[in-house]
This record gives sequence, structure tokens and C-alpha cells, in this order.
Amino acid sequence: MRRDYFEELQSILKSSLPDNEKKERILQYHENDIANVIEELSQEERKELFNILGDEIVAEIISYVENIDEVINDFKPEHAADIIEKMDADDAIDVLSELEDDQREEIVSLMDKESREDIKAIASFDEDLIGSRMTNNYITILVTDTVKTAMKKVISEAAENDNVSNIFVLDESEKFYGVLELRELIIARENDSLIKKIKTSYPFFYATDYVEDCINKLREYGLDSYPILDNNNYLLGVITAEDVLEAVDDEMGDDYAKLAGLTQEEEKDDSVFESAKKRLPWLIVLLILGLLVSFSMTGFEKIVASIPLIAFFQTLILDMAGNTGTQSLAVTVRMLSLQENSRKSIFKAILKELKIGFINGLVLAIFSFILVFLFMLITQQGIKTDSFYAPDAVKAATIISISLLVAMSVSSFIGSLVPVIFLKIKIDPAVASGPFITTVNDVIALLIYYGFAYLLFLAF
Repeated sequence: MRRDYFEELQSILKSSLPDNEKKERILQYHENDIANVIEELSQEERKELFNILGDEIVAEIISYVENIDEVINDFKPEHAADIIEKMDADDAIDVLSELEDDQREEIVSLMDKESREDIKAIASFDEDLIGSRMTNNYITILVTDTVKTAMKKVISEAAENDNVSNIFVLDESEKFYGVLELRELIIARENDSLIKKIKTSYPFFYATDYVEDCINKLREYGLDSYPILDNNNYLLGVITAEDVLEAVDDEMGDDYAKLAGLTQEEEKDDSVFESAKKRLPWLIVLLILGLLVSFSMTGFEKIVASIPLIAFFQTLILDMAGNTGTQSLAVTVRMLSLQENSRKSIFKAILKELKIGFINGLVLAIFSFILVFLFMLITQQGIKTDSFYAPDAVKAATIISISLLVAMSVSSFIGSLVPVIFLKIKIDPAVASGPFITTVNDVIALLIYYGFAYLLFLAF
């Protein structure tokens, strides 16, 4: 049975307990669970909750709130600025980005100089750069510090910076030197050499690295946090495991949108016009490709007129070619997203997809030959006349089976080749969307199908 957090929190607020006991009970819940019910509370209940918890805890909670503008409106601009100041800079940016321009500018102007500069530093990076994902929630020590000095720094800063599992070490010129794990510091003796416990080859990223280029490395290491440096190796910030999950989720959402034929990911809060605008560009491209399919049909009027039965199986060829191409596309895009893009690995992947397309096409071609022939035999369906004629039935079944074999083989090849071409010309391979590949394969499958029909029935 699922817990009703709304009812539980509301009962605590309505109880006759003193505020300090209410606070103690509410803090037993995770910030995300509290955030999920905040919007369901009345304005008066929210006001009481915020007064009980205090600004620092409220700052942690509202970073999880989805419709943040409704909650921020409960505060006067000065109070909202005080709360946002207490957030990590990256969380503050996320909250501010959800507000209207005028409201955002007013709140930022009321924040202290240090908070404004932290926000400005992160916001200066485009959202597709890893620098836009970093946080200022981290602790630093100097390589010259002793164990005792380092421990004092960690204890004094831990109240404000809770990202303490890794401590980031700077050299004498305050450039990034390495990482010291908190565990190593805790078990170190006072006279131990700190420098021997520092990992100097710890993985890091430059703030100007693209998120999509960092994703695979982030997943492979699976660390709690990673340092983000400028081009001179000065520490600018840190990206945490939570930020990594968010980055992976955003990147997957972006690729999913492109595979669906969208120019960018569609948000649930987008207006009708914004959603239409995101979908329209690729629909225009697909319209042009669709017209090519229709124009291709006009060249086969003589075949359709002479052999009407052939048109009945057209959708079979087109659908199977499209499905096969989309499968190869998905596998290839996945391979490229894992940075497996050497010439050798690409060639092996394309060759493998071609072989898979041929084998699957061969199996389905045999099935389709048998089924089409049996269909014509049972229904006594003729090709050029009303009566069944076995040689013509064999020809029709042969056209369909061979077309299926060739179309599926070619579609597999195209489905794996197109994203590689896109990568080489500096376009995201995910843009080679399913609808795009399907439509391209439709044109090719039509040419193959009616080409074979012409050769077997009309050319000779």
C-alpha cells in the first residue's frame, strides 16, 4: 500500500505539537517527498510549513519542486532572494529559469554579490557544455595542508557544502592538483603525509567539453563527483552523481526526441504553438520525401495497370524495409553514442547490419514466397486474367520474395550508414530519425519492388 505523504504532513501541521517537534517530525521525510506535496497544500499551510522549517531547509526543498513559480509567489521578492541565495548555484539557476523575466531579474538584483557571481559563472556556459551542469557545492584544501589542517577545513565547511565524499586539492598556485577521499582523511594519522593519499590522476572535465562527449566517461567511472576545470586547470566547480543522472536523462530525452523526428525535446508545459514549432521542421522534410514516394509511383502506372495484384503487396515490402532500417538505425546510433566511432568499428558495424538484413530478408523471403503462392492458389487469383495460372503465380511470389530480400538488405545498410554520414559531417546521428530513415527506405523499396515487377512481367 502506497504512503499518503500529503495526509501525513498535513496531519503534522494540524497537530497541537510545538513547532520544534513538528519540525523534527517533518525532517524525517526526504526533501523530494515534501516537495511533491507542497503544491497540494493551501497557501496558509505552506506558509506555516516554511515558518517551521526555516529558510535553509526550505531552500533544499524547493529545489525539488516542479512548478516552482507557484511556490516562489508565496514569498516577497526580498525573502525569495534570501532563500535562493542559500541554494547551490546550479539549483538556483534551475529555479530562476522557471520564473518570468521580470520576476527573475528582480530577485537576482536582491541577492548578494557572491551568489550573483556564482550564478553568472555557471550561466555563462551554453546548456550543451558540461560547465553548465557544475555546482559550487564542494570543499577544497591545499596540497601543503597537514592532516590536522585539512580536517579542520572539512569540518568548518561541511555545514555549507554537503558534497564531502571527495575533497578537491589545489596546488600552491591554486590550480587543480588531485582528489582526496574523505575516508582516507578520516583514517589518516596526524603525522601522516597527506600528499601520498591524494589521487593526482583523478578524472576531470574542462568546462567547455560538450555534455554528449562526456556522458560515456561519466557512466564508465561511476564516481560521486568530478572536477570541472578551465583551460588553465583552475577548479571552476564540480559535477556530482546527481548532476550526472540528470545529464544522462536530458541527453537520452534529446536523442529520443530526435529519433522521433523532433528538432528538440518537447516539454509537457509547452504551448500548442511551441509544440507545433518543434515538430514542423522535420515534418516538412518528411513531406518532401513523401512526395518523392508518390512521384515514384507515377512511373509505375503501366505496371499497376497491367498487374493490379502487385499493388496489393506494396505495403508489405515498404513496412518490412522501414522496420529493418529503423532497427539498424537504433543499433548504430547506440554504438556511436558510446564513442565507438573508429573506422574499423564503423565498418564492422555496417557490414554486420548488412549481413543481418540479408539473413532476415532471406528467411522472410522464403516464407513470403510460400504464403503468396498458397494465397493465389487457394483464392484462384490470377495475374493478367481472372483465372489462376501457376507460372504467373510463381512469378508474382518471386517478385515479392526477392524484393523483400533486397529491400531489407539495402534498408539495413542505409539504416547503419546514414547516422555514420551524419556524424562525419558534424550532425548529431540521432537526427537520422526513424521517420527519416523509414521514408528514405520507402523510396528505395518502391524502386526495387516495381523494378523487379517490370523485369519479370513486362520487359520480357
